Amino acid sequence: MECLLTCGQLLAAHKMTYQQIIKNSALILLFVPFSGFVLPSFAEDSSGISTETAGGLQSIVNESASKEAQVWLQRIVDAPRKLNYTGIFVYSSDGHMETSRVVHMVNNEGEFERIEVLDGPPREVIRNNNEVKRYFPNRKTLVTEKRGLQKFFPALLPKPLSNLNNSYIVKKVGRERISDYECQVIVLEAKDRMRYSQKLWIDVATGLLLKAAVMERSQVVEQFVFTQLEIDSEIDKELLKPGYVTKSTEVNVTNPVISGTVRGELGWEIRNLPSGFSKVNEVRRIFSGKTTPVGHITLSDGLAAVSVFIRPVTKNDPLGPHESYPQQGAINIYARTVGKNVVTTIGEVPRVTVVQIGNSVKTYKVKWKK
Repeated sequence: MECLLTCGQLLAAHKMTYQQIIKNSALILLFVPFSGFVLPSFAEDSSGISTETAGGLQSIVNESASKEAQVWLQRIVDAPRKLNYTGIFVYSSDGHMETSRVVHMVNNEGEFERIEVLDGPPREVIRNNNEVKRYFPNRKTLVTEKRGLQKFFPALLPKPLSNLNNSYIVKKVGRERISDYECQVIVLEAKDRMRYSQKLWIDVATGLLLKAAVMERSQVVEQFVFTQLEIDSEIDKELLKPGYVTKSTEVNVTNPVISGTVRGELGWEIRNLPSGFSKVNEVRRIFSGKTTPVGHITLSDGLAAVSVFIRPVTKNDPLGPHESYPQQGAINIYARTVGKNVVTTIGEVPRVTVVQIGNSVKTYKVKWKK
């Protein structure tokens, strides 16, 4: 039970952190190269254009396509922060499917959202800007937390986007219809096996993301898709109120993540990072209900985020030298012991990536302080 609780807290901390970091960072939007536009082989012979001139034209074509692709990605980021919408969407992964209803409203006070899971045990998420409340009626539990890196479809891309051209090739690949809306399809193709590719269907009129598939090679790892959708309709505020709220004193209210952080060097280093990933933050966290601090290193390639947590071994730890946990959608978790410490790596990346990062964590000066 202790191990499961800790993994849940670490996963919640991973989802919280990276978005808060990049929100305050001076990251610059970079135009990503587009490689799907190739001049025909007979171009020089039929037109008399020299190789040097053709190369210049190719560069202009690629730059134009690159800018257009970046504009589509930025529209995905901006749309949920500007639009009202209501709809039904389906999440699927590894044979599991889950249907949810979403009501999303934007006004001069910010963003407000209610997501109700329609399958299985009743669950509900209420979001007021960055404040998130999760209701689990069957367990009489209310979980309060910050939004952070938590992704609520269709707001799946980080803000701001950065350095994508180092690790992904962005392709504009035609148009398709989703839920009776015309969509532009964009593919973010991973340059190596250390990260997932993504395929995105974007409403042409509004920029709202209507379907998203995370891909490992040609296999779909997880997918979100609207099956019913109404955009820019008038929203009744009553629809945003929690449906399972109760005044019962038996409801357990908890914040599972952290009660404090201390910035600074932890005395750990990662010596063999996958290409494209870099460290963006390093803090020491105190989790709610715990007294021992946990080191937290955040890594990113500009799209995917990985967290590395380091804490002292306890007598209740059932871990062997290495342990992998079952994949949760696109998220993989890998833990290992390093001396008298447990190193847990969590990320929305393939298993090979969390294993390489986890096995590369080395200590050079560790001083645990309470």
